[in-house]
Amino acid sequence: MVALAYLLSSVLFIMGLKNLTRVSTARRGNMMSSSAMLIAVLATLVDAGKVDYTWIIAGVVVGGLIGAIMAIKVQMTSMPEMVAIFNGFGGGASVLVALSYLWDKGFIGDDSQTLNAIIHTDISITLALSIVIGSITLTGSIVAFGKLKGLVSGQPILFPGNQILNILLALAMVAFSIGVVNFAQGPAEIEQYALILTAIASVLGILLVTPIGGADMPVVISLLNSYSGLAAAATGFVLSNNLLIIAGALVGASGLILTKIMCKAMNRSLANVLFGGFGQEAVGGAAKTGDQYPNVKSCQPDECAMIMEAAREVIIVPGYGLAVAQAQHVTRELGDLLAKNGATVRYAIHPVAGRMPGHMNVLLAESNVPHEQLCDLESINDDFRNADLVLILGANDVINPAAEKEPGSPIYGMPILKAYEAKTVVVVKRSLSAGFAAIPNDLFNYDNTLMLFGDAKKMITEVVQEFKDLL
Repeated sequence: MVALAYLLSSVLFIMGLKNLTRVSTARRGNMMSSSAMLIAVLATLVDAGKVDYTWIIAGVVVGGLIGAIMAIKVQMTSMPEMVAIFNGFGGGASVLVALSYLWDKGFIGDDSQTLNAIIHTDISITLALSIVIGSITLTGSIVAFGKLKGLVSGQPILFPGNQILNILLALAMVAFSIGVVNFAQGPAEIEQYALILTAIASVLGILLVTPIGGADMPVVISLLNSYSGLAAAATGFVLSNNLLIIAGALVGASGLILTKIMCKAMNRSLANVLFGGFGQEAVGGAAKTGDQYPNVKSCQPDECAMIMEAAREVIIVPGYGLAVAQAQHVTRELGDLLAKNGATVRYAIHPVAGRMPGHMNVLLAESNVPHEQLCDLESINDDFRNADLVLILGANDVINPAAEKEPGSPIYGMPILKAYEAKTVVVVKRSLSAGFAAIPNDLFNYDNTLMLFGDAKKMITEVVQEFKDLL
């Protein structure tokens, strides 16, 4: 029965993951995956036989209460931070399970035996891998959380010898991994090696993420998500639990695929993201102002409303500025008004818009934007040339023409949304500051572009009011 329950759970995990690939079926996929996890936990408890449920029930109550509070209290704009810290919790759980197994099984030998002699070679190796990957995931995710939350600088934190130190730590990690498996003798020495290995991997996790800019967090989050899956799979081998191996492998593989998609969307390699010190947050000094933007034309909400009244093909491009301003609800209201006025309204979602994969989809789904209006880059890019109006809300580099027209640009070759091809472009932005690539956006200079300066929520609210007066 336990084996059948694990099989059912595995099938539900796979079907859930498949359903999560589409907005229209994502809710069903989430329910399938949650049900799979419930079945897996219950089956594991049955398989364990007689156990003391006191601590298990306490963990369920405390963890469930924390999760419920987070789900209720955390704003949708803070979802990237929550995903980052959940990745860390997954890695931390794998470390704790591996260390618990080590203390349970590794201390039954005498002072002359190595861990490899006490337990099987494959288990001892995967135990070390679980400690390493889980520790890196835990501390790396904490740093990612701090960068997204603003507790740690979003700028790449680099220092002389940073990469050399990382290499030395990686070599030390490998050495202690081999040591805990083959050379440490007796319970005390095995414990000492394991704790040192945990500490080294934890420090390395911090140093691997601190050099990465805050705007590269979509890639980092998906990669850390993959790490958490790999750590879980390694723990599955330690515990000889097939379901944990399957679930961990699914998370690890899907995270790696998503990471590749994110890197492709930025036309950059994973090595460039991890070691390039790129992806810094833009600061005010990086903006083009005055003579550098000679053709900038600004508009007011009433002018914007009049343009919208005449538009029949409208594409809205959401960006991180929309998330920061929490303007998703008023944006949906504007979309409804445009549709009521006879316009066709669609939303163009760039793969790396926001601070986590799918960030814009989550925000717009929260405000009940119809999923059929959400379009990815490939499906909508050829339609910009036919659009009467493109409304850009806080996006920057993902609509920068330099990616196509300036071979020397840092983002040259990066797939962008071709907003510049529309008849009229309205960019809602607080200022002319640059995006994460810290380069100018010549779209602001285009003859068909108007700038609506201000907070996205405030500006769109005013546009909605002006639009209502015209209808």
